[in-house]
This record gives sequence, structure tokens and C-alpha cells, in this order.
Amino acid sequence: MGYGYQRVINDSFENVEIRTRESIEEQGFGVLTEVNVRETLKIKLDVEFTKYMILGVCNPPIAFDALKIDKGVGLFMPCNIVLWENEDGSTTVSAFDTTIMSDRIQNDEIEELAHRVNKILKTALDKI
Repeated sequence: MGYGYQRVINDSFENVEIRTRESIEEQGFGVLTEVNVRETLKIKLDVEFTKYMILGVCNPPIAFDALKIDKGVGLFMPCNIVLWENEDGSTTVSAFDTTIMSDRIQNDEIEELAHRVNKILKTALDKI
């Protein structure tokens, strides 16, 4: 996966979701948005899909620093963490590689913040 950081955890989707929320909070992030993809696809398309959740997470001080540098960086906010249930009962957790957006913006200050965020998100996923 060249666009994110991913971990497969041998635990139920529900437990991993709880552990993910706790881990990101320990790292100074909070959940701003959440999309229950399975539920949405059932309602909108009447199709069955695996348990799949998108959590939009944010660290307010870092986000504020980034917005002071370039208001357009908000297009990349919040950072997404995605969880899905695997067929074997394990759960995959994945976070977007924030350095991808800093490559596009081409600003040294934004790049430094993106690397900080990436490190924090990896730490959070590793602690789940």
C-alpha cells in the first residue's frame, strides 16, 4: 500500500474500533467525522457489504498550525483512518500517508507537519 499505513489486527471489528479511538485520543487526536460505509451502502443501494468504517480524525493544534500556513490544506483534512472486517475475523486498520499531500503542496513547513502527523498516526495504529 503506497498511500497509507496498514495493520491487520487479530481481533473483532468492534474491539478494534474501540481500541483505535482510544489510541488516537492518546496521541492527541479526536474523531470529527465517522462514516459507517456498510450501513450507508445498505440504505442507499440495498447491498450487503463487510463492516467498514471511515473515521475522520484531527489534532486541533497541528491542524491550526497547518491552516495558518496555507488555508487550502483544509482540503486534506481531516485525516482518515479506515477499518474493515476481514473474512477470517481479523480487522484491518489503515491511515492515509499525509506526506502524499505535502508532496503536492510543496511547502517545507507543511511537509514538516505532515511528517509529524504521519509519525503520530503510525504510533497510534501500532498501539492498537
